[in-house]
Amino acid sequence: MTKKEPSFREHGRDVVALEAKAVAALADRIDEGFVRACELILECKGRVIIVGVGKSGHIGGKIAATLASTGTPAFFVHPGEASHGDLGMITPEDIVLAISNSGESKEILTILPIIKRMGVKLIALTGNTSSSLTRQADASLDVSVEKEACPMNLSPTASTTAALAMGDAIAVALLRSRNFTREDFAGFHPGGLLGRRLLIYVEDIMHTGEQIPVVTHDASLQDALLEMTSKGLGMTGVVDKQGCLCGIYTDGDLRRTLNQGVDVYKAKINDVMTHDPTTIGAGRLAHEAVQLIRQHNFNGLYVVDSDNHVLGALNMQVLLRAGIV
Repeated sequence: MTKKEPSFREHGRDVVALEAKAVAALADRIDEGFVRACELILECKGRVIIVGVGKSGHIGGKIAATLASTGTPAFFVHPGEASHGDLGMITPEDIVLAISNSGESKEILTILPIIKRMGVKLIALTGNTSSSLTRQADASLDVSVEKEACPMNLSPTASTTAALAMGDAIAVALLRSRNFTREDFAGFHPGGLLGRRLLIYVEDIMHTGEQIPVVTHDASLQDALLEMTSKGLGMTGVVDKQGCLCGIYTDGDLRRTLNQGVDVYKAKINDVMTHDPTTIGAGRLAHEAVQLIRQHNFNGLYVVDSDNHVLGALNMQVLLRAGIV
């Protein structure tokens, strides 16, 4: 009977377990070197320049992107290109974070003398704490692993995962130190859902002026229905003699009116409307409007000022088109 070969599932689980172990081992290495690295970056008046070759370079690009999106200006420079002119991207006010598992990447070591002459501080992420890169660094972080997930112990797998995790640790530690908020994050991500939720206000998307469905309190129900139909928001606001919102009538109210046997041809809007409706201010986040509509199962909301004068109106369709939902 032949021995059964391990399945794809078993291979995959072995890799995840090995890499999880490599990342867990980093916790004990969050030491004074890590603190010093964070302090150097916080003191930096320029940008964090990430350098790395091969797979380390790919990890460097991700770390640079994470730093930049969480309040620490950063970008990736390939050390090979740096030797052919891209060193001009680095200024004396910057700081360099170099990633090299061996700590002996020649492309990185070639540019270190120039960086040092500029007075640029150096942080090393390396798997070799006795390497040339470590010896020249102002702060060094140990991201060594027992072995790679590759069965030949050759392909960078566990080592790149460990380097990425350490980069994330730096980024989040700095984020907290800078008191970086959700609003700050949204400012760097205006194209994402979170950005839209935290950057778009009710006043940016509400219907205004002639687009607002509204009738006076002495209007007939027929007039109110015509207003609802023409403005297309599935509701109409009702205002008093002072122009203040005193009621609202929606598609749902119409169904209830018909179920109650009310004569829609004779009824007044004041008799069938919902009095003192929930409203929202123009300066509130559009996402808050979504929460109100969902919480109360509304058709939509009217936007009013401090005196309850109508400024605008919106419904879930408006919020959907704006990408808030």
